[in-house]
Amino acid sequence: MHIVTLGEILIDMFPAEVGRPLPQVSAFHPKPGGAPANVAVAARRLGAETAFIGKVGDDAFGHHLRRVLADEGVVTDGMRVDDAARTTMAIIAMPDEHTAEFVFYRNPGADLRLRPDELDQDLLGRTRALHIGSLSLVDEPARSATHTAVRLARQHGALISFDVNYRPSLWPSPAAALDQIRAMIPLVDLLKVNEVELALLAGEGETAVALQSLLALGPTLCVLTRGKEGSYAQTAVGHAVTAPAFPIPTVDATGCGDAFIAGVLYQLTQSDDWRAQLEPDRLFTILRFANAVGALTAQTQGVIPALPTAVQVQSFLSYPSAIRNPQSAIT
Repeated sequence: MHIVTLGEILIDMFPAEVGRPLPQVSAFHPKPGGAPANVAVAARRLGAETAFIGKVGDDAFGHHLRRVLADEGVVTDGMRVDDAARTTMAIIAMPDEHTAEFVFYRNPGADLRLRPDELDQDLLGRTRALHIGSLSLVDEPARSATHTAVRLARQHGALISFDVNYRPSLWPSPAAALDQIRAMIPLVDLLKVNEVELALLAGEGETAVALQSLLALGPTLCVLTRGKEGSYAQTAVGHAVTAPAFPIPTVDATGCGDAFIAGVLYQLTQSDDWRAQLEPDRLFTILRFANAVGALTAQTQGVIPALPTAVQVQSFLSYPSAIRNPQSAIT
């Protein structure tokens, strides 16, 4: 198994119109989502063997989500069904194509009710990478289940990947979020943040200095997504790499970060030794590939329906029009 993801799987209710605030949206369309589930599908479409661990409600949406993952080829042995809580739902508005507003129906949702004793230890014991996000740390028992999964996967030598994926409305307070996120950072190898999350965790200031403060806590690699500015990676040994974005029309930026990190993990898990791939030239290639995965995802509304295959990514990268700014900054 190349990649196991753990955490929320939910129904995203996407707006019928872009350019309206939430109260003015006329209708919503249900689509499968949830960041860890998105990553599992994205990496599977790229060619990785993937599995998802999480919990859904014993309802129509929950059963539908399990079928979606199975139909995509994601192993669902680690999914559990809860008969006492509904599948989580996110209502989304898009004031513009780059900005999303979320209202979550999760009080709690089934995903937060995953218990440590429900974890599929076989999957965790044979995966090359475990990917998690912060939303499974919001409350118990999912918080303990997430920490247990990280411990089990680490014991078997897996790369631990953590996407901060900060959603303020789901936390009791910013302080509570920071406490749980900071407690997880020393336990992971790969930390993924966006610019807002970097400022939240490390304060305003020079990017390299801020990322170094996070690397000092324990990760080997930090990757920063910058939207239209592309992506940036920094390693604990001092390598820094910038990969420019592909300037293409954006329909919906929701989930592009999930697609991006799936591209990174797909590349890193193609060999037994992911650390050997952190040299600057190789890291630039990885970031550029991941940028392309994210760019293609931005061209269709919804996340899972938009995720590209490896053939589509390679075709995109091979077009001269896609190679608009091949320069990188590597130190």
